Amino acid sequence: MSLKYRINSPVTVGQFLHLLHESELANRRPVNDLSCMQGMLKHSNLIVSAWDNEELVGIARSMTDFHYACYLSDLAVSKAYQGHLIGYNLQVLTQQQLGENCKLILLAAPGLDDYYASIGYQKHDNCWVLPRAESLSQRGYSPSVKQLR
Repeated sequence: MSLKYRINSPVTVGQFLHLLHESELANRRPVNDLSCMQGMLKHSNLIVSAWDNEELVGIARSMTDFHYACYLSDLAVSKAYQGHLIGYNLQVLTQQQLGENCKLILLAAPGLDDYYASIGYQKHDNCWVLPRAESLSQRGYSPSVKQLR
């Protein structure tokens, strides 16, 4: 295993999809929506990746302001490479790219609460997720808001 870590190196959609399928993250991502997958890569502003030669074997894909908050949206490691601290190293390298006051935020995959707690994350019960299918503008709580362009 000749592992190298890269910061913001190009990752193709094909490589990303392959890794999601090789990890267990594909069943929780819109892998059949190519446009969405392309957008996920294109609009991330921090990607830390792990490579075995030219094979993508791990990724930490984030959106951040680099000062206050970093949302680590995808943390995936190929099953064949799990157990070698790759996911941990991806998080360390992600954190190293951030300012000293920038917090790392993620939504844990099912069954991983103990892992994240063991490496120092603090669990918060006040996280809320608004599914895209739920339209706030249809609820009628405020006057009509026109979309700006």
